[in-house]
Amino acid sequence: MSKRSVQRSLGSMVLAFESFVVFFGTLVAFGLKVADPATVWSFGLIFSVVLILTPGVLGRKYSYIFASLLQVLLLVVSFYVPWMILISVIFVGFWGWAMIAGATIDLANKAREKVDTFEIPIETKESK
Repeated sequence: MSKRSVQRSLGSMVLAFESFVVFFGTLVAFGLKVADPATVWSFGLIFSVVLILTPGVLGRKYSYIFASLLQVLLLVVSFYVPWMILISVIFVGFWGWAMIAGATIDLANKAREKVDTFEIPIETKESK
């Protein structure tokens, strides 16, 4: 079994759930007629697809920065739909928690692996 980063796992979960929230936010934006229907659907569906595909590249160079930029974009877009800003702030908080807690757990796991492989030689009467 390959060891997967906890930060990557937690970030993937947040992005996956967030993609569904963006899709449902798209339905709300369409219902409230906040913009032209074609604009709402195209932006909402593209944003949802990008969010659901991003976990596949997490762990690569600059992938966490890209995902963080998606969080900023979510905050900016959420001003168009009432109450969506609250949900966006919650998900940005989840993202921040996933990045901090995941990195901390990954560092603790690396430290534990080093401790687990440490051997103390024990001399017995037979070994002398």
